[in-house]
Amino acid sequence: MAVPRNALKKWEMVREFALGLPVATEEFPWGETVAKVNKKVFVFLGVDDGSHPLGVTVKLKDEEAHAHALTSPGAEPAAYGLGKSGWVRIPLAEQGAPAAELLCEWVEESYRTIAPTKLIAELEGR
Repeated sequence: MAVPRNALKKWEMVREFALGLPVATEEFPWGETVAKVNKKVFVFLGVDDGSHPLGVTVKLKDEEAHAHALTSPGAEPAAYGLGKSGWVRIPLAEQGAPAAELLCEWVEESYRTIAPTKLIAELEGR
């Protein structure tokens, strides 16, 4: 399955943004790309090899952001029970999928939910 270029471009922008956050690291558990802070995942980026549709999964505690994310085409509460605690999976290749800028805002929101206060203060200082 070919990966749509616009979806891949968004995915790359979101990945780069996530890894630019204070002390963010990239890991590959389960063959998936994830960004972590303090050993905790703040965004699941899935795989970019075309074996699964491109998407990002973020934790949105803010009710408005959470509701907004769920209105994205094809978006759904995350699998494995993660949806119950605010995780949302947003596909990137769907017609009308969110712009990279909005996805990055959601990634930052997810980061703020997971990161320790000290790192959030560092982010505020940027």
